[in-house]
Amino acid sequence: VQLAESGGGLVRSGGSLRLSCAASGRIYRVNNMAWYRQAPGKERELVARITRDGEIYYLDSVKDRFTISRDNAKNTLQMLMNNLRPEDTAVYFCNAEVHINRNYGYESWGQGTQVTVSS
Repeated sequence: VQLAESGGGLVRSGGSLRLSCAASGRIYRVNNMAWYRQAPGKERELVARITRDGEIYYLDSVKDRFTISRDNAKNTLQMLMNNLRPEDTAVYFCNAEVHINRNYGYESWGQGTQVTVSS
């Protein structure tokens, strides 16, 4: 299974970006999907997560600015990022719990997409 991200880029402080992620390959079901980010010199952190049933978690610093959503039929994940700040600059990674059959699932990662916010 592969996760392909798109939508990163360079934006000014206060601007917006939309990240997308598409899962492809042998997929029986995708459970939790999430966005992580990693800034230079920092550990990777969970930004937002959405369950298959639509339950959502946000990192406190992105609440009310970022919106995560998914399409279960298409196995896709999106995140709209508004009012971006320089501290949001990082490589953003798509993450998904993918099942290839009823009994076997594993965690899959995308290659990452760079988001840079200038002040």
